[in-house]
This record gives sequence, structure tokens and C-alpha cells, in this order.
Amino acid sequence: MGAADAQTKRPLCFLLLGPPGAGKGTQSAIIARRTGVARISTGEMLRDAIARKTPLGEQAAPLMDNGNLVPDSLLVALIAERVTEADCTNGFLLDGFPRTVNQAESLDRLVADRGMELVVMNFDVPRAVLLRRLSGRRWCPNCQATYHVETSPSKKPGICDQCGSKLIQRPDDRENVVAKRLEAYEAQTVPVIQHYEKRGPVHRVDGYRDVDDVFAEVEQYLTGAMS
Repeated sequence: MGAADAQTKRPLCFLLLGPPGAGKGTQSAIIARRTGVARISTGEMLRDAIARKTPLGEQAAPLMDNGNLVPDSLLVALIAERVTEADCTNGFLLDGFPRTVNQAESLDRLVADRGMELVVMNFDVPRAVLLRRLSGRRWCPNCQATYHVETSPSKKPGICDQCGSKLIQRPDDRENVVAKRLEAYEAQTVPVIQHYEKRGPVHRVDGYRDVDDVFAEVEQYLTGAMS
């Protein structure tokens, strides 16, 4: 599939649902490359806003540091503004949004107003695996490279392979914060999956596998949606 394949009768909005650490970010990057649609990651947008100390970033920073979810009003405004950009004309992919039923209902209205079709995938991974995946992540604050202490460690422990800077663990990747994030997900985001199950098919994806194996399953859904 290439960019030309994304020219469907109705632009597509891909939703990747699932808990933190389920592999949505990795898969969304692959999908965006294969389809040519814009990839919108609320996590990346929020971290960028925090790094630049924008008004939104100033509000979001203490919430994210403590493992709390950013209020719906902030995220909805952020998404609504982003999808008006030119790269979203033929569709877009949302990673990390919606996380609440209120957000989902807001997104439903936005998608309907733009005459788009939803393709919903839910990534399922055991909780114990999620804890290991998230708490083991390390990040280079200088060049933004990412590592994992178990699955993709740096050559020299604690040091970035690319620039030699000291690696850090983001505050929202600490184990106690990760546990709170998963609890928040189960309380607020699981109902979102139920919301979409009432509307139409939600494709369940087993995320506890090799990246290529996961995408092979994802690709089946993409092919069906874009044909």
C-alpha cells in the first residue's frame, strides 16, 4: 500500500486503542508510512508542548508526571485544531485518542462533519507485560533516542549510543506511575472500546507478539478498509 492507495471514496480515520505500552505508537508509525495518512500522537504532541512550555504544556506537565490523564477539553481542542492541517485531507490516524467516552463522542462529531469513516483497532497485551515494557523504557533528552533496558538496551548501560548523553527514565514511566496510568486506562478508556463496539466492528489485535507479526494482522484490516 502506498500514498496513492489512501485515495478512497471516504477519507479514513484510523483509531488505535489499547493500554499504554501496547505497541500502538510503533504500529501507528508503520501504518502512516504504508498508507500516507497523517499520524497524530497526542502523547508526542503533549510532550512537545511541555518541552516548549506552551500554555497547554504548562497545564499538562504536572498531570502527566503523576500519571493522571489530561482533561478532555484540552485534548479535544488540540485534536480539532490539528486535523484542519493540509496533511489530514485524505485521512489521519490517532494514537492515544480518544481515551474517554466524552472524547469519543467529540471525535464522532468531528469525523461525521468531515465525512470520514472510522477504522477501529484494539491492541490487547497482558498487564504484567505492559508494566515491564513501560517501566523499562529509557530516553535521551539530548537527541530523543529511545531504548529499553531489556529489549533494546544501549551498548553502554545508561549512555546514549547516538550522542553519548546520559539516558533518563521519564517521570511517567516510573513503575508506580505506570501502575496508575493502567488503572486510569481501565477506568476511563475501556468504556471507549465498548462505545465503539456498539457502533460497528472493533478489530482486536494481539499485541503480545513480534512487531512484524502484529503488523501482518493489522495489514489485513487496512486492506479491507481501503479496498
